Amino acid sequence: MRTSPLLMAVLYFGVGIAFMFLASQAAVETIWNATTIVLSGVATVNIIVAIRLYNLHVRMNQSNNK
Repeated sequence: MRTSPLLMAVLYFGVGIAFMFLASQAAVETIWNATTIVLSGVATVNIIVAIRLYNLHVRMNQSNNK
């Protein structure tokens, strides 16, 4: 059974939000420490992947409806 891109987009977006929350909690004194920057980078990548998977889902639905 194959996983739909929409489900994977929702999962990646949720993980991205979780990493963003962890990054905000890791910023104790300043936001310019390594932990915060790494967690923010991982969150950014996850959210970008979620957007790309959502776009793939939309394109697949448009091609199936033709």
